[in-house]
Amino acid sequence: MLRFLILLGFSFLFMHLHVTGSISKYINMKYSYISYITIFVMFFLTFVQLFFYIKGDKHKEEDCEYGCDHHHERNSWKEYIFYPVLIFPIISVFFIPIATLDSNIVKAKGFNFDVYNDKDASAIHQFLQPDSSIYYGQEGYDEYMDKAKKKFVNNNNRVILNDKDYLIGMETIYKFPGYFDDKTIQVQGFTYNEKELESNQIFLFRFGIIHCVADSGVFGMLVQFPDDIKFKNDEWIQVEGKLSNEYYQPFKKTIPILEVTGWKTIPKPEDPYVYRTY
Repeated sequence: MLRFLILLGFSFLFMHLHVTGSISKYINMKYSYISYITIFVMFFLTFVQLFFYIKGDKHKEEDCEYGCDHHHERNSWKEYIFYPVLIFPIISVFFIPIATLDSNIVKAKGFNFDVYNDKDASAIHQFLQPDSSIYYGQEGYDEYMDKAKKKFVNNNNRVILNDKDYLIGMETIYKFPGYFDDKTIQVQGFTYNEKELESNQIFLFRFGIIHCVADSGVFGMLVQFPDDIKFKNDEWIQVEGKLSNEYYQPFKKTIPILEVTGWKTIPKPEDPYVYRTY
């Protein structure tokens, strides 16, 4: 019976995540069909387990008609460990609020240009600068980025990095910074203070999910205001300005900097994450 209840719990868990929209906190919604399939599979297994449970009870009743002298097996110590491990994620999703990734994660992990692990695309972690090259061959990646460059560079003199275009737009800016020198860039994100920054500089970030939250990274750029500013971490703002390039000593690399000409505070988006599109 406990197995039936656990399977039923997982079935409702996935339904709950979809109904509340919380599933987007865990996976790129491009893969939402997988979790939908999981719901049907879990319900099927739940009814199968219920069938075997009822069938098993009937056999026990038939055996007891001829004397219940058979040996009842006791639960092993492994089962006492196994079941709580399965029950915990069900309880945690229903009763523990879902945490949103914020500046505390950036502070804990740090950020840089190079990935800090191997080139396994399924386990890669990136910070600041998106890099799609790991998902393509060199020829395919060049073609992909050439299309992105045409989209952002040739259209108009104002580039708005909305949720859909954020990751590919940010990657294009980092790869072709000189092509954006005469354009106004508008972007929004949460603020992050770094001790090496000048008093009028701050990082502006969004958390991006490539496949799922396990491979998420924090992406954005350095922004520079005309005057000194003071933001706390995790304040959401929208800025626009012109791009320039500057050698940033902590990274030992030249990076794009957005010279702010206008900005405003904004409420935290309902979905603060951005996702890799294909």
